[in-house]
Amino acid sequence: MTLLEGLLWLTLNVYHEARSEPQIGQIAVAHVTLNRAKKEDLTIKDVVHKPHQFSWTRQQKSYFPEDPQAFLKCMESVVIALKNEDFTHGSTHYHLTSVSPDWVSEYTFVKQYGSHKFYR
Repeated sequence: MTLLEGLLWLTLNVYHEARSEPQIGQIAVAHVTLNRAKKEDLTIKDVVHKPHQFSWTRQQKSYFPEDPQAFLKCMESVVIALKNEDFTHGSTHYHLTSVSPDWVSEYTFVKQYGSHKFYR
């Protein structure tokens, strides 16, 4: 996978998972995606498409961003994530504050960014 392809899939993941979040939340989602890729020794594309990881990949009929402005803001967040240290402290999971997934007891809560709670 090329660097450009990785950047595209990382941005698409942030766009579909967190485009309505503040920038810090978008950056945190980017770090989670990067942390999973590193931990599992997978490409960003493979992490994004791994079954049952990111809901948008099984719900979306099209990956094409409908809001170009939001997509560009997500790409900016991705670039910031790539250039800076991981402030999520190795988080590999997150969920909306409005839900309580079964898996949370298996992970350590790190912090809430926007409307998502992050875990490692």
